[in-house]
Amino acid sequence: MTHRRAVALMVLVTLLWSIAGVVTRHLDAARSFEVTFWRSLFCAVSLAIGLTVLRGPALWAGLVRADRVLWASGLCWAVMYTAFMVALTLTTVANVLVTMAIGPMVTALFSRLFLGQRLPLRTWAAILIAGAGIAWMFGAEAGSGGSLLGSLVACAVPLAGAVNWILLQRNSESGPKAPDMLPAVLLGALISAAVTLPLALPLQASTHDLRLLALLGSVQLALPCLLVVRLSRELLAPEIALLALLEVLFGVAWAWLGAGERPPASVLLGGVLVLGALVANEALALRRQSLAETLQ
Repeated sequence: MTHRRAVALMVLVTLLWSIAGVVTRHLDAARSFEVTFWRSLFCAVSLAIGLTVLRGPALWAGLVRADRVLWASGLCWAVMYTAFMVALTLTTVANVLVTMAIGPMVTALFSRLFLGQRLPLRTWAAILIAGAGIAWMFGAEAGSGGSLLGSLVACAVPLAGAVNWILLQRNSESGPKAPDMLPAVLLGALISAAVTLPLALPLQASTHDLRLLALLGSVQLALPCLLVVRLSRELLAPEIALLALLEVLFGVAWAWLGAGERPPASVLLGGVLVLGALVANEALALRRQSLAETLQ
């Protein structure tokens, strides 16, 4: 897979992730932990069917003998699935998004500490500019209210994400004998559903809600998470985290188009900063790759 195609697929991943907010706006009765439970359950069902088709019965035998790194990644996925939805019920969307914007910085630091990766200056600059853009987009809204507990819960998302990207990166560097990490996405969904079920009772979701939550579990969660595991072989962990910030921009656009939430000027200006940083970083990377190929 070329770097350009990997970046394009990562953009698709963020586009799929970003529909969570606008879809949950249209739920009738499901709230809080019930939303998390149904989304994770539908994700687990979708993954169980898809991975069984791809891997056959060996999938389930492999889960029984799962390596520690597979379980560690599964726990990271479970934390990400659960904390994001729970945080949205405790504080404003703006607070959650601002908190998640620390993801690229945390991932870059973890990559330096645990993988010994030296990131180019352009990537550090893109991380800082994109983070500033996100803060500009939602700073005023985040400061106007919201729960400290919700923000603390939201912190679990970028922290678990950073650990997960490092695990996937290290595993991809282990060679042909490295364990298959796709089942970790299934493990994460199963753990999330099991943990949130007792907290979701009594279940109140309507048939309309279940249709929307099935869409979230399969299209918004299962498919993009499988894709990002594959892309961890092609993109560095900080680059994945940086491109993931597009989820914020797409989420704002979906809310505008699908829920009538018109973004203020600060959101539009901040979005320009984020997009500019991402485009500049990838353009410089492609230029450097082209120069290297020419010299060879």
